[in-house]
Amino acid sequence: MDLHDLFYRLAVSLAVGLLVGVERHWRERDAPAGSRTAGVRTHALFGFFGGITAAMAQALAPQNEPVAAIVVVSALAVLSAALITFKRREAEADDNFSVTGVVVGQVTFVLGALAVLGEPSFAGAAAVVMTALLASREVLHTLLRRMRWSELRSAIVLAAMTFVALPLIPDEPLPQLMGLNPARVWLLAIILAGVSFLGYVAEQLFGTRHGRLVAGATGGLVSSTAVALANARLARAGEPALPLAAGALAAGAVSFLRTAVIVTAAAPQLGRLLVPGLGLAAATLAFGAWLLARRDEATGPSAVPEGGSPFELVEVLKLAALLAIVRVVGDLAGEHLGAVGVYAVAAVSGLADVDAVSLAVSSLVPDRLTLDAGAAAIAIATGSNTVAKCIYAATLGGTAYAARFSLVSLVGLAALAAGLLAASAQMPG
Repeated sequence: MDLHDLFYRLAVSLAVGLLVGVERHWRERDAPAGSRTAGVRTHALFGFFGGITAAMAQALAPQNEPVAAIVVVSALAVLSAALITFKRREAEADDNFSVTGVVVGQVTFVLGALAVLGEPSFAGAAAVVMTALLASREVLHTLLRRMRWSELRSAIVLAAMTFVALPLIPDEPLPQLMGLNPARVWLLAIILAGVSFLGYVAEQLFGTRHGRLVAGATGGLVSSTAVALANARLARAGEPALPLAAGALAAGAVSFLRTAVIVTAAAPQLGRLLVPGLGLAAATLAFGAWLLARRDEATGPSAVPEGGSPFELVEVLKLAALLAIVRVVGDLAGEHLGAVGVYAVAAVSGLADVDAVSLAVSSLVPDRLTLDAGAAAIAIATGSNTVAKCIYAATLGGTAYAARFSLVSLVGLAALAAGLLAASAQMPG
């Protein structure tokens, strides 16, 4: 590397240490000078020490990687010995048995070295993640104090579904399963389980009312249909319908905004036609979610649930299979109807997902599909998805949940239509 690149990489190694050091120093900012093992300056030097060591290793053995590795590992060993010595004295003085400070110093050194030997951007990103993890100590400790065995078991099951089972499942359509892709079905199950688990965690942190709103809005970034299904199942199980309906509406509002972003990014002209209606629909659903949350607030303070299982795997798999079958029907319709059946395909595919239709239609405008036809197809898919969620709510969630969710959702759909008509009238030609 040239001198300019070396200075840049060393600057990143120093920045890595400063970022971590700010969090470490802030946590003990009221401690008297000299009572901390390592603060902002020391951690900055840890990162810079890693960068200098890596640069020295490259200079001493530019073509000999084993020798360079020995230099870096030896420096890390010396730093670790010093950290352990001082941390032991600090532990004796403060009666503190935490080893976090030692590990943070070691990781800061390694990231500083990585900034010189590897990718500086990756080292910086890793430092941000580590700082965020360190800063969230109170939140994590609070969550763990409240966690029960059923919750821990569900977290382990979700992790196993994602990182153990998913890579082993065939990722191709199987004729014996009506063309279903097992990996996609399993991924839908992971999304549904993740949405349920997110809602459970949010409830534990923020209470029933606010937790469901937070979880719904967050889950809407992934799949508002999954949120509606998961909340319907919880309503059927006896959980309060008002916060669940509010959460599902919040997810729907985010979904409308997500569709607007996708369409605008893929086809700006199409986005200008659809954004007013999608934005109006999102505002309608968000307002409805807020009203339901306020109405729930009038019934009493927001309680923290006593617990239970965040999700049931069998129920999650059933819902995932339902969505997967609906998606396969949409794919088959697309294959047999072709371009002339784009509206029918949009309607069928929208029963499970809107993003795929939005991307597909946006790619056809304006070469193979007119602007008005593209907007109509996406509006049909969005309407189909909204109606499907109302049907899911009615069949799976019970009357109280379905009535509130469906009423606001259909009003939002009317707002979408009104916004689309108004935008179409103002378009030239």
